[in-house]
Amino acid sequence: MNIISNKTNKMIAHVFDVDGTLTPSRLSMDPKFKKYFLKWMKGKTVIFVTGSDKDKTIEQIGLDVWNEASVCMQSCGNHIFVKGEEVSRNSWKADEGLISLLEQFLVISKYRKRTSNHIEHRIGLCNFSVIGRDCSQREREDYAEWDDFNKERLDMAQLINENFPELEASVGGQISIDIHPKGANKSQAKKWILENIGEDTVIRFYGDKTEKGGNDYDLANVLKLPHEVFQVKDWEHTYRILKDSKKRDKWLVDQYNRNRSSADQINNIDDIK
Repeated sequence: MNIISNKTNKMIAHVFDVDGTLTPSRLSMDPKFKKYFLKWMKGKTVIFVTGSDKDKTIEQIGLDVWNEASVCMQSCGNHIFVKGEEVSRNSWKADEGLISLLEQFLVISKYRKRTSNHIEHRIGLCNFSVIGRDCSQREREDYAEWDDFNKERLDMAQLINENFPELEASVGGQISIDIHPKGANKSQAKKWILENIGEDTVIRFYGDKTEKGGNDYDLANVLKLPHEVFQVKDWEHTYRILKDSKKRDKWLVDQYNRNRSSADQINNIDDIK
């Protein structure tokens, strides 16, 4: 089944994490980048795969960018919209045992500052934060700096995975942990794309948490050639990559031609977009 129709560039799916990849963490898109990105999206299959829910994503990138995307995979792919219309949702909810462990984390954490909204229930996903999602930007950055050194979130995610083998926990954004059923992570985006857009689709994935333990890792880890993964430092890094695409396009043409007869080979990226 191909539910993405009347698009050019259908062979390439440009898949983006949002927070830290297209925007500063929990902030809005840079206006100059947003203007460029909206123009860049035209005629392309663009997919967002984020741990955030729909409302938080729209807060960051704007309704215009969200609506322009071909597919929006919220809550790590557990809530999917195609051109703004909901097509699937995961009904999983965190049970009392998991909630109890998360509450214990709040007691034992060595980081003493607390705000509110520590346990957030999303569709098919539970998000946990010691500092609390209602923290200020300054408090967010202070905790992120502390956690970069102390690795508290990695340790907590490991404890969740050990105590709940049917679940997966990974570090997301600057301050939180994403928790969901095993396999219900961002890697499910690959299967959905190949089944619904086309089995020959080449995925270009851009994310800032593609290292092991990050919530972009599961998708990055299953994308082998001819797919591409771009580990980005921040939205500015993403901006630079998008503006410098000639070498990537040449590589894609070479990959496309490698297993095809001379009669089927192409010379220009536009012939396969």
